[in-house]
Amino acid sequence: MEAFVGTGVALITPFKEDLSVDTDALANLVKDQIENAIEYLVVLGTTAESATLTQDEKELIKETIKKANAGRLPLVLGIGGNNTVAVAEELKTSNLDGFDAILSVSPYYNKPTQEGIYRHFKAVSEASPLPVILYNVPGRTSSNVLPETVNRIARDFDNIIGVKEAAGDIVQAMKIISLVPEDFKVISGDDMITLPMTLAGGKGVISVIGQGLPKEFSDMVRAGLDGKVAEAYRLHYKIAPSIDLIFAEGNPAGIKALLAKKGMVANYLRLPLVEASENLTSRINSFVESF
Repeated sequence: MEAFVGTGVALITPFKEDLSVDTDALANLVKDQIENAIEYLVVLGTTAESATLTQDEKELIKETIKKANAGRLPLVLGIGGNNTVAVAEELKTSNLDGFDAILSVSPYYNKPTQEGIYRHFKAVSEASPLPVILYNVPGRTSSNVLPETVNRIARDFDNIIGVKEAAGDIVQAMKIISLVPEDFKVISGDDMITLPMTLAGGKGVISVIGQGLPKEFSDMVRAGLDGKVAEAYRLHYKIAPSIDLIFAEGNPAGIKALLAKKGMVANYLRLPLVEASENLTSRINSFVESF
């Protein structure tokens, strides 16, 4: 399959009880994704609690994932922020050996205009030695990258190859798909609307639930890409309750609870995030037991 088409997974960072990085659990998680036919892995995104990691820990995580992956799946590295100059400098100076693309979030907190967003990604494009996937997630950034801006970026910068679209708005996603060049990848950043986005012309997903249910979720996406609508929706409705559950108290609390139930990680998060509540954990456990 073409690179960055299908199911990419935004990997968590497993922690030990002392909140150090659990490299053994992380390596096993990578191997599980490979064995269950995930198409690519996203490293140090929001799901990885990257805002709470030191630079040394980030390097440890990168090396752990690269070693466990052993070149089998494409790797996408999260590099973004709300200081354009700092993001550009990080792109120029980071060791990107072993990575195939960059996922770069639209600037958060500053609330730039559409022109400011465009100029930010112009700087990212000029600085990045790897292809870039733009990440639009208004629920976290407080500013929406509008379809017209995505299209402008897609047409002006050859090395910006796609968008992870996580506004949770299928109409906006469809408008982006209708505007951008055919080879520009529109990737769902919202697990629940992944299938309708894919059927509308999207190229799959960068998923959270995908690492908890990798075989079923990636099968669903491939069925959607192949136009097997009935089979795809059968899987969608089987998986859908888990998506509501894992996001009920924020990400990655829910997916860590699910992975802990499956015995893959210990259920620890770093403040300001906390573990899923007892009630939610019980409901997640019941879902896993019945799935």
